[in-house]
Amino acid sequence: MSGSVLSLEGKALKSVLSLEGKALKLNTRADIEPWLANVDPTKIEEIHFRDNTLGVDASLALAEFLEKTTILKIADFADIFTGRLISEIPLALTAICDALKDKTSLVELNLSDNAFRSVEPMVPFLTHNRTFQVLKLNNCGLGPAAGVVLATALLESAKLSKAEGKTSSLRTVICERNCLEDDSASAWADAFAAHGTLQEVRMADNKIGVDGITALARGLSQCPQLQHIDLQDNMFTSPFTADTDLSGIQAWTEALKSWPELTTLNLSDCRLSADGEVPTIITALVAGSNPKLHTLQLQNNDLMTETFLALASGVSKMSNLMLLEVQWNNTEDDYEILETLALHLKQRGGKLIATDDDADEEDAEDADDAEV
Repeated sequence: MSGSVLSLEGKALKSVLSLEGKALKLNTRADIEPWLANVDPTKIEEIHFRDNTLGVDASLALAEFLEKTTILKIADFADIFTGRLISEIPLALTAICDALKDKTSLVELNLSDNAFRSVEPMVPFLTHNRTFQVLKLNNCGLGPAAGVVLATALLESAKLSKAEGKTSSLRTVICERNCLEDDSASAWADAFAAHGTLQEVRMADNKIGVDGITALARGLSQCPQLQHIDLQDNMFTSPFTADTDLSGIQAWTEALKSWPELTTLNLSDCRLSADGEVPTIITALVAGSNPKLHTLQLQNNDLMTETFLALASGVSKMSNLMLLEVQWNNTEDDYEILETLALHLKQRGGKLIATDDDADEEDAEDADDAEV
């Protein structure tokens, strides 16, 4: 019994150990060892254990296998603790993370969809492995306190690299649906600024408010190579104050010029407009602040006619924009404006999505492309 498969990518034969989606309950060494038998760890480049559940003894056996790897690039351990006791998860997680701590070949670690009760087991890896590039922590139930612990570990990593005269290797942080809130956003901002090498940051649905959004703008402005930003479903203005606080909007407007390589910006569900005014972020974008922007997502932001007019009149300066999503705004009376905007994008091979019907059509086109 073995989960090892060989896959062909281009002309290179890649060795992959995958149990993904098998829904195995691996409690003991005896449970996991048949899946590791006859697999040479020194030849494994990727390991995928997503959608199985590992106990402590099985994790210790897996850790011993991981310690023997020499060219491992991708470690996917998303959703591996379903149904586990609170007391089991830290021990299992410690075994796995410690085994990866010194892997200089590792490029990506995915620990998404794991309900961590403690993030301390990740700290040694995040602090001392300074060659990995991609960190995925979606939907882990972190909360603000755990968010601070992880961000502080990443900050320490950046400081250690700097002390050694080395540039950070970190390129991608995906940490969505974790309720990080304002209380940890400042710590993440400090970590991002210290690394300065990020190209992709996704922090959607984290209940971050104006103070946290402002801090993130400050931190991410120190990352000039950013290409992809997703902050969907966080608040850029507050609905809970008598006078609208625009500091988050202003901070991000100022930060836009820091990202000349930006291609994707998702600010949907971010309360960009409190009283129907044109967000200054939009004003900056249509003035050409980010000439490489390809995808702009602005759904459900209470945007009104003036904003759509600004987009229609400025789309020519956004010469690389190919996908604009504005559904669930106040578009009922703006058919002609949206039609003009759609025509501009269509002429360059792009697309405007302004209704659910447009989105369904886009999904259908994507499905057709996939079939081809």
